[in-house]
Amino acid sequence: MRHDPMLAILADLMRRVDGLANQRGHLSVPRLHDELDQIRHIARAFRLDTVEGLAGTLESALSLHGLGPIVLSYLDLMRDAIAQDMPVADIVAIIPQAMPSATIHALRA
Repeated sequence: MRHDPMLAILADLMRRVDGLANQRGHLSVPRLHDELDQIRHIARAFRLDTVEGLAGTLESALSLHGLGPIVLSYLDLMRDAIAQDMPVADIVAIIPQAMPSATIHALRA
């Protein structure tokens, strides 16, 4: 399987957003600004415009209102935007399907 660098970037961004959501209430506003700034820069470098815009908007909201319930809403929106850029994996059934009897008879012949 080939290594997909974009998938690694998206996984890193998702890890960062989830980390911020898990630390809510334990991060200072300046620390949250720094983390959001890093997310914004990574998103800009890889042209993830929605994620970049949401990170920038959340930074602005923090400047105006400080920490509050709006933080989790924006982190959820960023998580959704990152997930939209991730490839969808095909689901492969591992339970064997019953073969039609006509196919079984054809195989025996």
